[in-house]
Amino acid sequence: MRRHPKDSAESARRITRRGLVLGGAQLAFMGVLGLRMRYMQVEQADQFRVLAEENRISIRLIAPARGQIYDRNGLPIAENQPSYRIIMVREDAGDIDTVMQRLATLINLSEADQQRALTEMRESRGDTQVTVADRVSWDDISKVAINAPALPGVTPEVGLSRAYPVGPDFAHVVGYVGPISDYDLERIENPDHLLRIPRFQIGKVGLEARQEEILRGKAGTKRVEVNAAGRVMRELDRQEGKAGSNIQLTVDNALQSYVQARLGGESAAAVVMDCATGDLLAISSAPSFDPNLFVRGISVADYSKLTEDAYRPLANKSVQGLYPPGSTYKMVTVLAALDAGVITPEDTVWCPGHMEVSGRRFHCWKRSGHGHMNLETALRESCDVYYYDLALKVGIDAMSAMAEKLGIGVRFDLPMSAVARGRAPTREWKREAFGQDWVVGDTVNASIGQGLVLTSPLHLAVMTARLAVGRKIEPRLIRSIDGIEQPVADAEPLGFNENHMRAIRRAMFEVTNNRRGTAYGSRIISDGFRMAGKTGTSQVRNITAAERARGVIRNEDLPWERRDHALFVNYAPYDNPRIAVSVVVEHGGGGSAVAAPIARDITLQALFNGDPPLEAYPEGDRARIQALQERLRRERPQRQSPAQDRA
Repeated sequence: MRRHPKDSAESARRITRRGLVLGGAQLAFMGVLGLRMRYMQVEQADQFRVLAEENRISIRLIAPARGQIYDRNGLPIAENQPSYRIIMVREDAGDIDTVMQRLATLINLSEADQQRALTEMRESRGDTQVTVADRVSWDDISKVAINAPALPGVTPEVGLSRAYPVGPDFAHVVGYVGPISDYDLERIENPDHLLRIPRFQIGKVGLEARQEEILRGKAGTKRVEVNAAGRVMRELDRQEGKAGSNIQLTVDNALQSYVQARLGGESAAAVVMDCATGDLLAISSAPSFDPNLFVRGISVADYSKLTEDAYRPLANKSVQGLYPPGSTYKMVTVLAALDAGVITPEDTVWCPGHMEVSGRRFHCWKRSGHGHMNLETALRESCDVYYYDLALKVGIDAMSAMAEKLGIGVRFDLPMSAVARGRAPTREWKREAFGQDWVVGDTVNASIGQGLVLTSPLHLAVMTARLAVGRKIEPRLIRSIDGIEQPVADAEPLGFNENHMRAIRRAMFEVTNNRRGTAYGSRIISDGFRMAGKTGTSQVRNITAAERARGVIRNEDLPWERRDHALFVNYAPYDNPRIAVSVVVEHGGGGSAVAAPIARDITLQALFNGDPPLEAYPEGDRARIQALQERLRRERPQRQSPAQDRA
C-alpha cells in the first residue's frame, strides 16, 4: 500500500526534529564539557599545577652556617667543620621501619640510634629531614649512594658541625651547642622553623646560649624533584639563608691558655681585666672540660666523670663561684671610713692580737698582735684589728654602699651563663633573707671580708680596676659583631678624694714591695712593671674553742673541702695601671703562699704578651720560674682537662 505524500512529509519533519534535539543535546553536552575543561585548565590551572608538583617536588629548609667565634686577635675558638651525615624523610620513605632495617645492614647503626630516629620521624611532620647518622665515614656515604634504589627517602648529605679547636681553654666562656630538646622548645616563644628540625643544634650554655639568635642565622629553602620511590632526582632552585653573625671576643687566646695551664690541677679561677676599656683579657675556671664532648651528646661515663669530680669542672667559678673575699675586701672598708671622714690615713689603732666586741673576742691573724697600725701598715701587714675598729666607726651601711660603688653585689651584664650578683650585705637584706636583725658582730666580720659578704673573681677584678683608676670600669666580653666594634661603656669618675686613693694605692704597693708586706715573696722587680696588690685568706668554717685550746689545727691538716680559700688581687704597672688581676684558689690555704704567685705570673704574662724575661723575677726565684715556663710550654699544646688528667 502506497503511503500518502502527506504522511511521508510529516515523517520527514519528525525525523528532522529528533535529529535537531539530539544534535542540540550533544552540542550542549560538548559545550558544558568544554567549559568545564576550560575552568579546570585555565582558571584552576595554578591549583592543579601545585597539586601535581607536590607529588614530585619537595621544599626543604637549608640550615644556615652558624656564626663563628674568635678571640681578640682573630683566632677561631668556635668554628664549623664539614661532616657527612645521613638523613631520612618519612613521607618519601614510605615504610620507615623496613627502610631503617635495610640501612642498618649497610652502616653501623646502634639499636638506640635507630629507635631515636624512628621516634623523631613519627613525631615530626612528614616532610621533616631527620638525621639518622652523623659524622659518618666516606665509605658509609658510598654504600648508601650505591644502594639508593632500595633506600627511598634516605639521602647522604654534607653538613656543618660545631667544633672547638682550643678545647677546654674557652669551655666556660663560650660554652657549647647540643641537639635541641623539648625543654628548650618550651622556653622559646614562637620558635623558628629551624628549631622544629629534630636534633638541630642550639647553644646550651655560655656565649653560645646567650647569643643564640645572633649566632644561629636565618634558614634558606630549596626545591628538589623526587621520583616515585622518593629519591631526590635534582635540585630545581635554591634560596640561600643568612649565616649567623661572627663574634669576636675581648679574650686573648694565648693569655687564656696560659692562665688555664698556670692554674694547673687546682680548683681555681682567675680574671684579667684591661683597666682602660674593661676588656676581659682572660677569664678562666679550673679544672675545665672538653666542650666537643657535648656537641653530639656526651656519654654517660664521660658526664659522670665530670659531675662526680669534687673540683666541679662544669662550674664556671670565675663568674658563678661566690666566695668570702677575705682581706682583699679591706680596701672597701678603709675607703668607706676615709670617705665618711671618720679616720685619716695617719690615724693609728693599737692591735694586741684581738678585739672584744659585745662579749665576743675577734682575733687578728697574728695572735701576738701588730702594735700600732695606720692605714699603710695595716693594709701592708693585713692587720685585722685595725679593720674591726674601722667597722665600728663607719658601720655596715657605708661599707656596703662603698662595696657596690666598687662593683661588689652587682650582676654584670655579660653574655655568660649564671653570672652571679654577689653580696654586699645590709640590715634590710638580712632581715628579708633570714628574718633576723643585724648585729654588731656581722659588721665586724664584714670588715675583713668574712661573714655574709660574697664575691666572685669577676667582682674582685672589677673592684681592683676601679681602685687603680678611680673610674667606673665595666667588664666587656664582646669586642665586635660581624666586624662592627662594640661600644666601650663610658667610665665615669667615681668621685673619690684623690688623696685617699693615693694612700690606698701606696699601701697596696707596699703589700708586694715592702719586706714586711704579705706578698713580698711574689713581687715583680722590673722597673715599670711593679704591681700593687692585696692578699686574702677566707675561712670556710668556724674555728671552735676546742681547736683554739689545742692551738688550732693547721689548714693543711684538714680535709681539702674544709681548708681556707686563697685569694689575691693586684693591678700593674703601679704608676700606670694597664691590667687588673684576681685569683681565687678554692681551699688553697693562704693567699700569700698560693694565690699571689699565680697572680704574679699571670700579670707578667699579660704585660709582656708572652713569657717574661727572668730578670722580672727576684733572683732566687729564677731557676724555679724557668723550669715552670718550660713545663707550661710543653703542656699547653696538648693539654687535657685536669679532670681527665686526674681520672
